[in-house]
Amino acid sequence: MKMRLLAVCTALAAVTALTGCGRLADTAAGAEKVTLWLMKGSASDDFIAKFTADFEQQHPGIDLEVRIQEWTGIGDKVNAVLAGTAKEGADVIEVGNTQVAQYVETGGLSELTLEGLRSWGSKDWLKGLSDPGSVNGAQYGVPWYAANRVVIYHKDLFANAGIKSEPKTRQEWITATQKLDKGDQQGIYLPGQNWYVLAGFIWDEGGELAVETGGQWVGALDDEKALAGMDFYKQLQGLGDGPKDADEETPPQSEVFARGRTAQIIAPPGQAAQIEAANPALKGKLGFFPIPGKNADKAGSVLTGGSDLIIPAKTKHRDRAVDVITALVSEKWQTELARGMSYVPNKTTLAHVVQGNEGATAMTAGAAQGRATPKSPRWAEVEAKNPIKPFMTAVLNGQDPRQAAKTASDTVSKVLSSDR
Repeated sequence: MKMRLLAVCTALAAVTALTGCGRLADTAAGAEKVTLWLMKGSASDDFIAKFTADFEQQHPGIDLEVRIQEWTGIGDKVNAVLAGTAKEGADVIEVGNTQVAQYVETGGLSELTLEGLRSWGSKDWLKGLSDPGSVNGAQYGVPWYAANRVVIYHKDLFANAGIKSEPKTRQEWITATQKLDKGDQQGIYLPGQNWYVLAGFIWDEGGELAVETGGQWVGALDDEKALAGMDFYKQLQGLGDGPKDADEETPPQSEVFARGRTAQIIAPPGQAAQIEAANPALKGKLGFFPIPGKNADKAGSVLTGGSDLIIPAKTKHRDRAVDVITALVSEKWQTELARGMSYVPNKTTLAHVVQGNEGATAMTAGAAQGRATPKSPRWAEVEAKNPIKPFMTAVLNGQDPRQAAKTASDTVSKVLSSDR
């Protein structure tokens, strides 16, 4: 999940991809070197240069080396650092928010202190980042930034349909989409296998993708609440011509929207840049609103993508690693990162820093209801096999929802309970 969503988030940032190391100068003689691993595309070259210079100025005698890592093969590299067998170690590492549990299972992560959590403002952290960073009551990952999906809509099509305000509830959303779905115009393009969106609908109903019972994870797609979420997905998906047997990348939904006859898609706001690049006539005609919830008092639940920061237990510079994290999650650098990359800051109290950016503002409102995938260290294996997708297609094609959900849940349970 992390790899896929971050690729989309990188597109929304519209910044130059990072290609190398963030070092500006050779290590000063006698300086204590602290190494920070960041993932390619997570921060701009400008951010890294300014952060490095400021950190070293604020911490005399420290030489901060920022090394950029590729997502491909990163798991093995991180595990080598945690095991102490890596040729090049790291003191702070950026990881996907949903990856923390698997690294905890392999061992080698530093548990964070209560004092540290307080100084980092943990009470205001986004749950979609902080929850997956916590395992068995201990915090291992510190939230850094988030991104999630919103509704991107065609303002002209909304106006032509007489829709004067953005929908705030599911029912308002359905009513508006029904007005927009006419002739050769799609009310919404929602492919049948966008399980990221389905997860939010399931959570809004009080359901789960999987639950832990007595130390054992089991699939929960066949629960009545989860089935209610799938039922809403089917209702919404039917108000457009999205394929029932494909996800949002087949074909890329931004290309479908760029043709000008689709009123809405559900995507990270950065896809607006891709849409406008494909069809410059749409520039200035795109709007954004949070995925509506069941009631107007809060937005709908969303799957939160983003990154946490971890400290390997074998670091020889733990205090300095804490200093690096303290700086990265400070209001100053959270503001710099969020504004420069159109991210959601790691705390709800920092939502104001992206005001003026319509897409990021909508994303931030949704992030307050953000969730993460189940904290099983084997959830990545579920996504690789992904029984959720064929379950969705089966329901959309008219098969019995309960039977299809039972089949999918059984597969999820089998994967989560299997030995590696």
